[in-house]
Amino acid sequence: MLKKTGIILFVTLSIVCVNYAFADIYMYIDSSGIVHFTNVPTSSDYKLYIKEKPQKVLPRISTKKYDDIIKKAQKKHGVEFSLIKAVIKVESGFNPKAVSKKGAKGLMQIMPDNLKTLFIKDPFNPLQNIMGGTLYLRRLLRRYEYKLPLVLAAYNAGPEAVDKHKRVPPYRETQDYVRKVMKTYSQYKKS
Repeated sequence: MLKKTGIILFVTLSIVCVNYAFADIYMYIDSSGIVHFTNVPTSSDYKLYIKEKPQKVLPRISTKKYDDIIKKAQKKHGVEFSLIKAVIKVESGFNPKAVSKKGAKGLMQIMPDNLKTLFIKDPFNPLQNIMGGTLYLRRLLRRYEYKLPLVLAAYNAGPEAVDKHKRVPPYRETQDYVRKVMKTYSQYKKS
């Protein structure tokens, strides 16, 4: 009984490891009934137990691809280049086709309800999205007197949440978001 428990435990641990390692796992039961697992079989006695999951190769997205548009938005709306770029990085990872679970779209993740007031007809058009998102940042900067944590919290959770709490709302997602954008903003300013 103890031997079986050990084998079951070993199988369970192997499956958990496979989820992270993504390697083919082979199994062999020897003449004593002991189960052996490996990702490098040393004999033909080993049989495929779990097949590797193919890894998706994500296209590499240049962080400089939208710099010209960001510069135009900076000039037009008076919002710092590094701040615009940091928001894009955190919001979409520079993916112009990004769509959030809540329906936010494009590089700066604009909510559908805001498209019209930000003069965006196509949220997946990088120029329109960045210009509209930067306009929204400018409005928030003025509203919150350039207090960047409040501006970013409002960009993420909405101005109503910031107004209600009179600070960065106590939502983990929003607090993490503010930290990530502030850190990325600081890195872009230094480079």
